[in-house]
Amino acid sequence: MPAIPSSRSRTRDRNNVLSRPEFMSLNQPLWSGNSESRGNSRRPGQPKHQASQLCDPQEPTDSANKDRKEPTKLPEEDCIQLNPSFKGIAMSSLLAIDICLSKRLGVCAYTSSSWGTVRSMVTLLAFTGHGITWIIGTIVCLTRSNTLAGQEVLVNLLLALLLDVMTVAGVQKLIKRKGPWEMSPGFLDYCVMDVYSFPAAHASRAAMVSKFLLSHLVLAVPLRILLVLWAFLVGMSRVLLGRHHLTDMVCGFALGLLHFSLVETVWLSSSACQTLISIGTLSWSSFY
Repeated sequence: MPAIPSSRSRTRDRNNVLSRPEFMSLNQPLWSGNSESRGNSRRPGQPKHQASQLCDPQEPTDSANKDRKEPTKLPEEDCIQLNPSFKGIAMSSLLAIDICLSKRLGVCAYTSSSWGTVRSMVTLLAFTGHGITWIIGTIVCLTRSNTLAGQEVLVNLLLALLLDVMTVAGVQKLIKRKGPWEMSPGFLDYCVMDVYSFPAAHASRAAMVSKFLLSHLVLAVPLRILLVLWAFLVGMSRVLLGRHHLTDMVCGFALGLLHFSLVETVWLSSSACQTLISIGTLSWSSFY
């Protein structure tokens, strides 16, 4: 009979095992700040100063939690467009085709190219459409002209050439497109500010000059055909030399025709041309 109370006490001790200090946390109710209470609660046998050190630095943990909640935003250039527009796809495809064809047509880009033996001839053909060539040639013809009609045409042609040089240089500086072969411009190109690729300055000038001469000079049919062919070959020569893309040449032709239309709209009369010639003559005579 005395063994019965001892067995009951053992059973009671087994049932109350959760009342021990190391299992006290299991009897506590769960709440939202349970993780914080675990970190802040002091373990049995842990010194008080260590527990206070664990409880004090709350700001770094809060900032770490904020960093986990707020995802880092990537810059726009690193993001991939998963749904590009049809316009963007079409433009990218056209530019890729333009670059590929332009590089294939650059057969005279270097002396070691496939058509490198005729590079000097193509360079000479391109020089016939250079801005320096036409500006100096127009001024020389103007000084030797004796008729009022001839001087009127030459003065307007000179103004059209200056307009073409300034407009193309401004657009090139704005766009800053490089050529297909990344060639450095020459000294004469720097003189007329023909540094970048878009639009093609030689093509613009050739189209404007050919249209101007066809409109104001009486030429035979073979000469007219040769003049149009010359304008096309001048624009194409720059593509063969690797200086411009095909789209640069096409836009250059369109810009040259636009310059011609603008000059025809603001055409200077004979009296205005004579005034400009007299001003120029007086300015040059002051140096002598």
